[in-house]
Formats: sequence, C-alpha cells, structure tokens
Amino acid sequence: MINRVLEKKLKQLRKQFPVLTLTGPRQSGKTTLVKHAFNDLEYVSLEDIDNREFALEDPRGFLATYTKGVIIDEAQRVPGIFSYIQSIVDRHNKPGMFILTGSQNFLLNENISQTLSGRAAVLKLLPFSIEELAAASFDLKDYRTALFYGFYPRIYDFNIAPGDWHPSYVQTYLERDVRQVKKITDLALFQRFLRLCAGRTGQILNLSSLALDCGVSHNTVNSWLSVLETSYIIFLLKPHHKNFNKRLIKMPKLYFFDPGLACYLLGIESEQQLQTHYLRGALFESMIISEFFKYRFNRGRDSNCYFWRDKTGHEIDCIIEDAGRLIPVEIKSGETVKSNFFDGLKYWNNLSGQSPEQSVLVYGGEKKEKRSSGTVLGWQNTTDAFKY
Repeated sequence: MINRVLEKKLKQLRKQFPVLTLTGPRQSGKTTLVKHAFNDLEYVSLEDIDNREFALEDPRGFLATYTKGVIIDEAQRVPGIFSYIQSIVDRHNKPGMFILTGSQNFLLNENISQTLSGRAAVLKLLPFSIEELAAASFDLKDYRTALFYGFYPRIYDFNIAPGDWHPSYVQTYLERDVRQVKKITDLALFQRFLRLCAGRTGQILNLSSLALDCGVSHNTVNSWLSVLETSYIIFLLKPHHKNFNKRLIKMPKLYFFDPGLACYLLGIESEQQLQTHYLRGALFESMIISEFFKYRFNRGRDSNCYFWRDKTGHEIDCIIEDAGRLIPVEIKSGETVKSNFFDGLKYWNNLSGQSPEQSVLVYGGEKKEKRSSGTVLGWQNTTDAFKY
C-alpha cells in the first residue's frame, strides 16, 4: 500500500470524535485507507445488497452487531441509519465509534449535517498527490507523464494504462453517481457537458457559453456543475477579494482535480500529444493548484487558494491565504525559467507593496532556487510554496 498523508490526521481525530467521516471522489482510495488505518475495527459495505437490506429493515439490529465500533462504507446508501447512529453516539459519547465513508458526497454530507452535526469530523481524500507518489518511489519521468496518467490509485496499484482506466471510470461515474444524485436521464448529453468543461480547464467560468454549447438551460448548467463539484471531479477557484482599488473579475475559474481524467475527456491519447496541445499550460496549472488542495485536505484543512485578476487582464494564477499572509503563485509549464514568467508577480507585488520574498513561481522544470523576484520551485516540489 502507498502510504497516505491523511492517515495521521485520521488517527488523531478518531481519538476526539465519536464519528469520523471520509469523503472524496470514487476510487480515490478511501476504503483502502480506513481499513489500513483502523484494522482493529470490523468493516461493512452498504453496497452489498444483504448488508443494505439488513440496515434498511432493522437498523437497530444492524448497528448492535458492531459493539466495538465499525467502518461503514457507502453509508449514504441507507440514509435512515444516520438517526440511529446519532442516538447511539449521544447515549455512549465515546470517540471512534463509527467510521463512515462514501462516494456520493452530496448525499453523505447532507445526512451528516442534518443528524450528526457537531458529532462528526469530516475529512476529504483526493487521489494520490505528487508528494505521496514520490515517497513511494514512483518515477514520474516529467510533468507530461503526471498529466497524462493522473493520480487515481488503481492506475498505479495495478499498472493499468490510462487509456484503459479512464473510460471505464467515466462510465461508472455517469451510471452510478450521476443517475442517483440528480436523476439525469440523458447521459450522452451529460458526457458532452463533461467534455465541454474539460475544454474550459483554467478558464473563467462562463455559464451562458456552456449552456449554449451544450444546448441546455442556464439552470441546468448550474445544477450539473454542482454534481461535478460534490463528486470532486472539478473545483471552482474563487477570485481573491483584495482589489487594491482595481475592478476585479468576479466569476470563478474552472479546474479538474485530476489532470489524467481531463486529458481523457479532451481526447488526448499519449504523453507526446500533450507536448503540442493547446491546453497543456492549463492542464499543468490545474494539476499544480489541485496539489495545493491535496496538501490542505491531507492535513485536515479546507482549501485556502484563490486567484487574482483585474479587468485589464493582470492576473496571478493562485493566491494562497495562509495565517493572514498572502502568497502569490505563478504557474508556468515551460521547462526553462524566463524573465517574463515573473511579470505577473512583479505587477502584483508593486500594487500590494508586498516583498518578493513571499512570491513563488512553479514551473515545468526541476530546479529550486531563490531569485530577486521570488522563489522558483520545480513541479515536483509544488507544495513547498506553503513554506514561504
């Protein structure tokens, strides 16, 4: 098993909360992680029809079976069980009683907020991070390999070619999560919507354009985007609020959590194809910002990332808001550092009056060095940005 950074936080919170909940995209490694971290607990999956029927028909009897605590996988499959868990927790008030996981995060979080608020710690697990793969000695030759393969665990655990794995993942996601969460009937149209979103990676979200290109209403686009967000397929990076007396862009930017999935949806079939692809830079940017999210989630924290862009087109790819500090990060896929890579950072620092010492440039090469305009980080050292 490839060790997950989140395991440490999981074990800590188990000692403090009666219910521990782990959410994240399907196939991100949630079940493997909780089984490994809590191997003293019994495991039961509500995907199994027999277990689900038992839990549905006799929830008290089902839960009474596990007196020493239990891991319940896909807990959202039996929504009524959360009320019974609440009564057990309130009666016994012991930490580490229930470990709940689920892939339909909207349904899981909805049930937790309604019945287990204040009793449950909620953590998020995304697919592997660059940090985790490096610790396991996986050799990602260059960033194009990382973009094309993506980071879903099964690809690495079973040495599956991305071109074989991603199509089946999309099909499974469409047929299971999308049907159950939003009752979407035209899956072909939704898959077209997915591909259109991939084509807008790294762009300011334009709802009207998406609706027009997909042939659906503005409200439908909003609804479908919420499905992709709650499934951890995409994230919408919000603009930072500090305007320095400039008019700012107010819409978020659209990114994919996993670049390999985005590559598949774009029809990219090889690493070589990425070399000249018009979205290579946007995919690289998406991967780096996703790594920032993973860094925070793996330590039990929410994202603290934004972007900054004014109406005249000046932009910072990512602003990390850390303990009152602002860390501007520029992201460039080029493998040779050029002076113009720092233009955005220089403009922002001049506007904000902030020292370049806190500025970071992440690029497609390997060097790590200090420069007068900021710190340069190679793509494999991305999360060192949190140290500045």
